[in-house]
Amino acid sequence: MAPPIEEATAAVDGVEVFYRCTAGEGEPTVFVHGNPSHSEDWVPFIERVDGPAIAADLPGWGRSARPDDLDYSMWGLAAFHDRFLDELGVGSHRLVVHDWGSLALIGAQRRPERVSRLVLINAVPLLPGYRWHWVARWLWRVPGLGELANATTTKASLRLISRQATPRPGPLPDELTDSVWRGWGGGTRRPILELYRSADPEQLAAAGGELSALECPALVAWGAGDPYLPEGFGRAYAERLPGAELVSLPDAGHWPWLERPDLIDRVVAFLHAN
Repeated sequence: MAPPIEEATAAVDGVEVFYRCTAGEGEPTVFVHGNPSHSEDWVPFIERVDGPAIAADLPGWGRSARPDDLDYSMWGLAAFHDRFLDELGVGSHRLVVHDWGSLALIGAQRRPERVSRLVLINAVPLLPGYRWHWVARWLWRVPGLGELANATTTKASLRLISRQATPRPGPLPDELTDSVWRGWGGGTRRPILELYRSADPEQLAAAGGELSALECPALVAWGAGDPYLPEGFGRAYAERLPGAELVSLPDAGHWPWLERPDLIDRVVAFLHAN
């Protein structure tokens, strides 16, 4: 039985970072969330992982601070997350990312020896050829329209949009919408826009230029019904990572563990494998 999940904060460059963690012996597992959610996504995984686990809210998201002068670009947030791990004294670790959690791969490529096992779940492609989905392309990456869209977002509209994130009829569970809304807040809106506007296709490809340096065992799990991140990029990640296994989930979407809870146990088993 895993130890209880604790809540803590750390100061990184004067910025308060909220994180969830469990205590234990051995190598920690680090979980990195995407947008528009936060570290609460990882609770069902942390509850099953043996040994220590850490899942932070990136600055600008969830319960972490939202300073006006922080660099919320993909490069800035990647460097900040590296400093967060250094602040906690994290060395060798297992890494699990979803969606924009892939920005943690930027630092991992520079220090690949620190990542012993890697799990990618429907991760933003740090790869050539990606074309942004409609929300990013027509709203978040467009000055003026992005600000207007985020200013007028409601909990009901988030729930409506969640219908697109799954190949199954209806919206995703209310628990996801409730979680996203709890962490939304006025201060999250600008970081979202800065992040997406920093990520031109050529910048994404450049950010993953050394993915092949990550030679550790890797699991790429992809909800094939994801309208935002096509399954082909799951295959592309698996081809670029020397030790990767690809698991395709045809009946799941962008948050595949919500529709396929068995994925949680599969990920945990992979993390625990020798």
